[in-house]
Amino acid sequence: MPSDTISDMLTRIRNANLAKHQIVQIPSTKIVKNIAKVLKNEGFIYHFEEIGENLETSILISLKYTGKNKKPIITELKRISKPGLRVYANHKELPKVLGGIGVAIISTSKGIMTDKHARQSGLGGEVLCYIW
Repeated sequence: MPSDTISDMLTRIRNANLAKHQIVQIPSTKIVKNIAKVLKNEGFIYHFEEIGENLETSILISLKYTGKNKKPIITELKRISKPGLRVYANHKELPKVLGGIGVAIISTSKGIMTDKHARQSGLGGEVLCYIW
């Protein structure tokens, strides 16, 4: 099991997008499930489901593509807060990714949410990653 599950998730999604895979399997943790929920709500993926036994659970994520040449919806995934250097922001300092086109995923006291939702709720937190 990797020590940084968020980086592992982003790398698996990035590699699956480059190889134009339809689904990607990721080891399941609570934070990975919550990030997958945010990705589904924002329209970056079709859906996700948890599979497996109690100890060996994983998440299958169905990726989205556009057009005949299967251009991925997710252009870039960038990890911001790392285990060696945590990045925090209050609700006034939350980043806007590509002027609002992209999404910053924030871990707040009320759970994992997008930068837009955290700004509306007046919550700050740890800036986990950018997706566009």
